[in-house]
Amino acid sequence: MSLPLLAIACLLAITLSYSVKCWLSPFGDCRACAGMGHELKHDRKGRLKRGRDCRRCHATGKRIRVGRWIYNRAARTYRAGTR
Repeated sequence: MSLPLLAIACLLAITLSYSVKCWLSPFGDCRACAGMGHELKHDRKGRLKRGRDCRRCHATGKRIRVGRWIYNRAARTYRAGTR
């Protein structure tokens, strides 16, 4: 197997596995709050305390994956064009 063919096969496998992941689990953990929905603060004694709600995920802890966002946008455009 030549090197370019092997590289194409690897990229195809990675792309297909990511698309299956986006299909099975369209939401992933928020990167800003690590899936907690809020930030952690320390009080004056050093104990952990719940901070304010995460602005990126609106306190859910989940965000839509990039691949799923692209698929949703393409499907919406296709449906709008076939009316």
